[in-house]
Amino acid sequence: MSRILKSGTEIRQWAEARSGMPAWSELPSGTKSQIVLRIVFDQYLLNSGEAQDLDRPGGLDLVAWDEWLEELKRQKLALKVGDRIGGTLDNDFEFVPAGTEG
Repeated sequence: MSRILKSGTEIRQWAEARSGMPAWSELPSGTKSQIVLRIVFDQYLLNSGEAQDLDRPGGLDLVAWDEWLEELKRQKLALKVGDRIGGTLDNDFEFVPAGTEG
């Protein structure tokens, strides 16, 4: 089973409970760039060396939650997460259209 997180507070609490941080990358798309949202977790941050600057793990920009949530809203997205499994904090998620029902 899964559930859809739509409120900024819910999304932030879910991510922070798993040591997740908001991030994005900008990809060139014609005459403008497209922002690709991510949530990065501790292990990803630790393993993302390969000549990346400390503030750009794996080529991503770490951003403030307010900026990230505003972009999520602009792109009309929500977060689909798995239901809690007793004793674990699963950090698997995917972005879905905000109108998706859980």
